[in-house]
Amino acid sequence: MPSNAIRIAKNTLMLYVRQIVIMLVNLYTLRVVLVTLGVEDFGIYNVAGGIVVLFTFLNGAMTGTTQRFLNFALGQNDTEQVRNVYSASLVIHAAIAVVLIVLAQTVGLWFFHTWLNIPSERHVAAFAVYQFSLMTAVIGILQVPYRATIIAYERMSFFAVLSIIEAVLRLGVVFILPVIMFDRLTIYAFLISITAIIILFIYKIYCNKTFETARFRYCKERQLFRQLLGFSGWSAFGSFSTMGRDQGVNILINIFHGVSLNAALGIAMQVNAAIYQFVRNFQTAFNPQITKSYAAKNYDYLMRLILSTAKLSFFLMFFFVLPLYINADFVLRIWLVNVPEYAVTFTQLMLVSSLPIVITGPLWMAIQATGDVKNYQLIASCFLFANLPLSLLFLWLGFDPMWILTTRIILTVLFLFWLIFFVNGRIKLSIKDFFCEVIIPIFIVAGGASFVTVLSHGLFVGDWARLIASCVVSTVSIGCLIYWIGLNKKERVLFRNYVAKESHKNRMLK
Repeated sequence: MPSNAIRIAKNTLMLYVRQIVIMLVNLYTLRVVLVTLGVEDFGIYNVAGGIVVLFTFLNGAMTGTTQRFLNFALGQNDTEQVRNVYSASLVIHAAIAVVLIVLAQTVGLWFFHTWLNIPSERHVAAFAVYQFSLMTAVIGILQVPYRATIIAYERMSFFAVLSIIEAVLRLGVVFILPVIMFDRLTIYAFLISITAIIILFIYKIYCNKTFETARFRYCKERQLFRQLLGFSGWSAFGSFSTMGRDQGVNILINIFHGVSLNAALGIAMQVNAAIYQFVRNFQTAFNPQITKSYAAKNYDYLMRLILSTAKLSFFLMFFFVLPLYINADFVLRIWLVNVPEYAVTFTQLMLVSSLPIVITGPLWMAIQATGDVKNYQLIASCFLFANLPLSLLFLWLGFDPMWILTTRIILTVLFLFWLIFFVNGRIKLSIKDFFCEVIIPIFIVAGGASFVTVLSHGLFVGDWARLIASCVVSTVSIGCLIYWIGLNKKERVLFRNYVAKESHKNRMLK
């Protein structure tokens, strides 16, 4: 599969370039937004918009469904089916957008006016944020079929460029805010929705002009609609659980502690998302190949993809998590200047919770490829959603808010180990191979690198010296441990051959 490996490598590289630029832009954008809006308004933006996001669970379910069916059809070289899936998904996503509007303007508004803990003088601005966030969410739903088509055809270069353009537009919105004479919170939410509309039109124009299959036509195959809705119906359990956990916890924090802690949680979630997106991009490059290899019944290649993706995903995430966790307080202080209470603790716990999650990525991709998602979603939803009632219990009993994310970590680890056994029962993934080639190397690399980095961190005086030292030591120790312990013999040979090939190429260019 050399051509597939090359394609994955190229797509991964493009997505990394995309994410580096986006991460830098988004982190700077967050800093300016927090300074411009203030902690209170930033918290209002997170919690008011969070109600809308809570209702987008149907879209979350259909996003994975659309991607899976497009990848599967392409894996079988069925152009006609690709065209049908594209057209059917446009209709379904338009219907989801209508459902979102109805839910948000009824149940959502009732919750907004009845339960949210918002200062009375900011109620009008919060209501405007809610409406503009709804507009942005609707546009995001309509983008899904176009984005899924681009990823299915593995046109990652365009996907990367457009994502960078979107991030730059959002940065432009931030630069406009200081000169705005009206309510800045309201204007910010409005301009973000306008940005989403611009990106939607670019997606549409590109897909319509580039892919012959991406042109809407009336799809008469009712069976396909039933398959899409049936698949997404079970996926909706997982999507609702994820939304309920993330946004539900955000709302609970607002009810018990107010908008200031919403700002702290919002910062933690955005920092985690910026880093986690590196791994998502890595896995996005593998996603089409996992589905296509299953569709082509190339099971040996599928197993290698799952093991390699799970292990390398963790290592990639850990490169960022370890130095940032150790230096979280200093990094947030030099980045945000005015750091909200609990922002440091929330950021550290959020980063730790993402480590087991990244390992599950290729496992649920494999489950999606099989199409057998009913039992998976039912049980996975219980693990995910359990965080919400437990958070309510802890907050009601007066526990420290950090217990919300601590519980999330415990549930995520339990979910990972359950998922390993579940996938074994569906595609005969070797549990022994997964533990020997993924779990054990991960524990050794993480434990060894953490010990060395924490030890070196304590040897230096001064925040900057500790930050630089921990970054250097963690990078070197993780890299060495990955090469000697994290990679198996075949992977080390491939790595050496790749380095030798690139060195030879560079010498030839000189």
